[in-house]
Amino acid sequence: MLNGGQNELNADLGVIFLLFTIGVDLSLKELWKMKKALFLGGTLQILLTIFLTLIICSSLGFNSTTSVFFGFLISLSSTAIVLKVLQDRNEVYTQHGKTSLAILIFQDLAIVPLILITPLLAGDSLSFEGSLSTVFLKGSLVILVFILSAKFLIPYIFYHVGRTGNKELFLVSVVFICLSTALFTSSIGLSLALGAFLAGIVISGSQYSQQAMGNIIPLRDMFMSFFFLCL
Repeated sequence: MLNGGQNELNADLGVIFLLFTIGVDLSLKELWKMKKALFLGGTLQILLTIFLTLIICSSLGFNSTTSVFFGFLISLSSTAIVLKVLQDRNEVYTQHGKTSLAILIFQDLAIVPLILITPLLAGDSLSFEGSLSTVFLKGSLVILVFILSAKFLIPYIFYHVGRTGNKELFLVSVVFICLSTALFTSSIGLSLALGAFLAGIVISGSQYSQQAMGNIIPLRDMFMSFFFLCL
């Protein structure tokens, strides 16, 4: 029988593969079309949620710092749960589904600055110069890896794997790209889901995107069942 740690790992894999398949289904052009919903919609959603939570919590007797912290927590959604609901309703690629996806991506990006701001709520000192440079460096690193992978690494891997004609090797390569990208973003303080989504976006531009999707869908469905069992 699986223990709690194994169930949690399987649940994380379900989330990773879910975001990966959604990324594969999108293209860079479609992602660029979502920029308004991503930046404007995501910013408004977080700020308005924090503001409304501040008002409600303050009226209940909480101090302002505690109220803002609650706002931070409430403003962030579970990417996996929201996307699973949209997927079950076949609404991921509708207008409101894409808007929801853009806001969820922005929330994953916003985690880093929210974590950096949180110590200020407790009265700790914080070097904004150092914090801002950290955020900038992490963002630049993700963008650099994303561009280099899309242009050089992924086409190189798939070209040589495709020449072998080995389906098992292709599956291992797809899983490796998905998991390694997710672990990379997690290692620099971003979410696993964001890395998996970016990996999917990178693969979506290759001629092997549909084959990759066909290989990952059974794994996604299997591991997503563990995610909902762990709720």
